Amino acid sequence: MEGFTAVSDYTLLTGATGLLGEYLMRDLLADGHRLAVLVRPSRKQTAVERVESIFQMWEKSAGQLLPRPVCLEGDVTQEELGLSSRQREWVAANCGNMIHNAAVLTFHGSDPAGDPWRTNVEGTREVLRACRELAIPNMHYVSTAYVCGSRQGLIMEHELDEGQEFRNDYEQSKFTAESMVREADFFDQLTVYRPAVIAGDSQTGYTATYHGLYMYLKLMSVLVRNEEPGPDGRIFTPVRIDMNGDELRNVIPVDWTSQVICRLFSTPEAHGGTYHLGPQIPVTPREVIEAGYKFFNSYGVKFRGSEDVSDVPAGEMEAAAYENMTMYSSYEATDPRFDTTNLLKFTADLPCPKIDEAMLHRFWRYGEKDRWGKRAKPKASVSLSVEDYLEKMLPAQAAKGMNGSRNGSSADAQVLGLEVVGPGGGQWRMVFSGKDSVSVEPGLPLNGAPLMRISAKDFRALIEGEVQPAAVHLEESLEGDFPEGIAERVADALFPTSRERKSGNSGKNRNRTSFPGEDRKTTRKSTNPTSADA
Repeated sequence: MEGFTAVSDYTLLTGATGLLGEYLMRDLLADGHRLAVLVRPSRKQTAVERVESIFQMWEKSAGQLLPRPVCLEGDVTQEELGLSSRQREWVAANCGNMIHNAAVLTFHGSDPAGDPWRTNVEGTREVLRACRELAIPNMHYVSTAYVCGSRQGLIMEHELDEGQEFRNDYEQSKFTAESMVREADFFDQLTVYRPAVIAGDSQTGYTATYHGLYMYLKLMSVLVRNEEPGPDGRIFTPVRIDMNGDELRNVIPVDWTSQVICRLFSTPEAHGGTYHLGPQIPVTPREVIEAGYKFFNSYGVKFRGSEDVSDVPAGEMEAAAYENMTMYSSYEATDPRFDTTNLLKFTADLPCPKIDEAMLHRFWRYGEKDRWGKRAKPKASVSLSVEDYLEKMLPAQAAKGMNGSRNGSSADAQVLGLEVVGPGGGQWRMVFSGKDSVSVEPGLPLNGAPLMRISAKDFRALIEGEVQPAAVHLEESLEGDFPEGIAERVADALFPTSRERKSGNSGKNRNRTSFPGEDRKTTRKSTNPTSADA
């Protein structure tokens, strides 16, 4: 497709705002990958705002500023992924890899036009169509280990269609989707990741969703917290469970899952394989209950196995437990064992953390603090959108950026990558043609091109003329072999206030740009653009 000069080898990620997607965005960028994300807006936030909220969460926990991906507003369930023709041109010119991670965990859906079929199957069909039409050569597909359905015993990584039955529509929809991906004949390479049940963060307990293991943890918390302790201070929980307590549960922490996928993605020798992401030591229901005894100071659960007793609940607590456990009743038997031979070839030094008592306690603490997903999430706070500013300063050229600029094709053009880290930041390519022509396109240039990396706070200080002279500060932000005078050209194009002050032509507030929530205090130059206070 015509319209864009190649910027770089970007990877397009779907499902970026889901639990695993949040970690993949952070970890892929931390590993140095160029990343674009396909994100749909929510009822209250634009796609950019959703991504910004996630990165501000990561910045708060990490204590440092982080780079932003290129954000494309779209939807996997829409024709052409909901992208404009210009956005599709950009993807075709710059994305060599697709990580298709978008999926929903809806267990039952009788309507084929609804979920899980709409997202898991039809969404995958649209992603495949886009990969074919936009010539994306490499697919990394996030499936699930439970495409094995109700099979038992050892499930090999190379197996898929073994005539298995499925316990719900989710399993069958993911099986259908993986089959479709494998049937596509236009990929140079296909890599498939099959995670088991994904739980929260092994270190913090963080989660953005309360399915799977967290559903049981929430149920235990709600039931126990509604009971009064006995004279001895312990809480009695008379619940009988139709298991023996030693059934195996293949549950993996989300941070490890992302770390392993990123390792495989970053290892060319691993591409083309199929990988089960499962624990070396599964957790059991008995371990979960006993961890709960210590966390809540409770007792009273009985594993009755297949004991022939009345199905009538023994009391209100047991009735409430049964009512809420119905969704996962088909998973009460022990899990199969997932072969991880392929996985261990490349990740033997990254063993899956055992979900033990301490980790389960972290899960409970986070869940209760988060009110099991009901706590209001903080909104992104951005006083300056660099993208909006670039469009304001270079309106004609910036409008062509994601919309098909052809600038930069001349042999004498100077190309510079601009990466603004922190709130409101992003990645762009500035192209200087001739004496006065300046254009900007999304995405960093090819590796080896000079790069200017600066914090969002310092970028704003330059706008306000609070850092003088601007060209000197910008030159200190340059990396790689850059042409002489490029810092001055950037300063002239983006920071005219600084240029006018340097020439002595600015009045007290002349050409001062105001932004929501601006801080009038003088901003000092930071020597580290990624420090938390930069």
